[in-house]
Amino acid sequence: MTEAEELKARISQLPRGSLSTKKVCGRIYHYHRISENGKRREQYVPETEVPALEEGIRERRRLEKQLRGLTVRESGKQSPDEWRCTVLSGSALIPFAAPVAGWKKRTCFTALQEFVSGAPQDKVLILCGLRRTGKTTLLRQLIAAMNEKERDRASYVQLSVRQTLADLNQDLKRMQRLGIDTVLIDEVTLLSDFIDGSALLPDIFAASGMHIVLSGTDSLSFMLAKSGQLYDRCRMIHTTWIPFGEFARVLGIRDVDTYIRYGGTMTMSGTHYNPQNSAFRSLRTVDEYVNTAIADNIQHSLSCWQDGTHFRNLQDLHEQGELTGAVNRIIEDVNHRFTIEVLTRTFRSHDLAVSARNLRQDRTHPDDILDHIDERAVTDRLKEWLKIAEEEEMTVGIEQVHVQEIHEYLEVLDLIREVEVRSIPQSSRKRYRTLITQPGLRYAQASALIQALSEDPIIDALDLHDRESLKERILSEIQGRMLEDIVLLDTMARWPEKEVFVLQFALGEFDMVIFDPEKLQCEVFEIKHSKIHVRNQARHLTDPENCRKTEFRFGPITRRTVLYRGETCEEDGILYQNVEEYLTQPVTQRNEQPAAGHSAR
Repeated sequence: MTEAEELKARISQLPRGSLSTKKVCGRIYHYHRISENGKRREQYVPETEVPALEEGIRERRRLEKQLRGLTVRESGKQSPDEWRCTVLSGSALIPFAAPVAGWKKRTCFTALQEFVSGAPQDKVLILCGLRRTGKTTLLRQLIAAMNEKERDRASYVQLSVRQTLADLNQDLKRMQRLGIDTVLIDEVTLLSDFIDGSALLPDIFAASGMHIVLSGTDSLSFMLAKSGQLYDRCRMIHTTWIPFGEFARVLGIRDVDTYIRYGGTMTMSGTHYNPQNSAFRSLRTVDEYVNTAIADNIQHSLSCWQDGTHFRNLQDLHEQGELTGAVNRIIEDVNHRFTIEVLTRTFRSHDLAVSARNLRQDRTHPDDILDHIDERAVTDRLKEWLKIAEEEEMTVGIEQVHVQEIHEYLEVLDLIREVEVRSIPQSSRKRYRTLITQPGLRYAQASALIQALSEDPIIDALDLHDRESLKERILSEIQGRMLEDIVLLDTMARWPEKEVFVLQFALGEFDMVIFDPEKLQCEVFEIKHSKIHVRNQARHLTDPENCRKTEFRFGPITRRTVLYRGETCEEDGILYQNVEEYLTQPVTQRNEQPAAGHSAR
């Protein structure tokens, strides 16, 4: 019997899983947890048997680690002339890259190309982001941009769960012998030993002059590796957030409503945008995306991670088989709160009356449906419906520590960001609004909730025309709030040196304020999901008391702008700017643009 076979035989005799405890009525009970086929099974363990079980689990883990090390050593005995992984080199790269050669490139392509063409840095470059955000396409475009000499010295490696770092190590050694100095490694996080052994790549191969680019959808694995094995040995390019300007430039779509419905992925069909293939075309596809692109990746990372202290509370949920449900719950909760806030704001204020007036005065399709709505009944029913949905979905017993760690992960993933909500008079407690960087994900979940309201008796009692008009109106309000979030997110990214926030008053708010702490001046904005401009849209911007209070705290107001979907124009000192123009306008061009209006001091 070989050493590996002997180790496997010893491991098979030892207990799997982990030991957990539960406190019931002041007493401690012990349970042996085992996961089989994705399901968790627990068995009560008497107190007297606990020490032996703990020792057996520790011994099994020690032997499993020993077996992995032995596998790495023995794998070097394979023939050096055989590729262990799927490798494309030289002329084989041409047909692989050709289909995307004519596609427009994401903004981060320049940084990727500069890393590969520059001097070796003893570091690896990581392309990190969710599925369908263009990582593999970026690698193929990089190959397509190479000349023949560069291509002859490059290789593309596709990994799978069948390979290990030992396999990759042997292939990289062979590439060194062949004179290959640029290696693009796709789906590297599928390697079960990547997190705990990734230092091999910068310390051995990048230090020897190789340019190594790593790509993968498992962002948590990259983060864990960066905090350990790859600490100070890597650069990262994040692909998850796709701003409207980039979406418009690469896919040729300049319509902000299309971005609201489908934005967040780079879905291509040939050279044309294909919304029918979007991950966000329905609630079912959204659920699949959340499961495979987010929740499953966390579970995979924690399964492969042998040591460490980060996300230890998520490890507990993972062992219970409840992690995926918890992640879904947090993302849905963020969207439910968003939907409730939009609807509450819409129906509780005079905005409903404004909407009703706008619908009556619509030049093409006038409608008085909102004049006949029972405002209080509809508001209460909508809020009740959504809160019931929240309660029914709370099947997982998650605590605040789990919520905090999942939020931390989603921030690492660039899926959520926070914008500060300030107030006058100033509050001592800071408040934030959660922005989801993939608008299509938020819109699909929110619209599915509204669609479900058709089952409600109050809504169902309306005739078809009135029912559909109401749902369209509600969805329009959701799109309006999403447009605010899109503008806030884009503006924070464009001007990191400035303070971007929402400013609320006792009556009314500025949808966005940009404060320049160096020049001690600010700009104020209203953001409307409308194609027509009316004076009422700027009522907060022209309120003398609110403007006086704003200038007292943030300096002179140099520009007052209403961002909307119509034509750009100026009226009574207010700039009405097309929002798609704003989101695609270069920073330098905007800084050179003369300010509209004047200080309201």
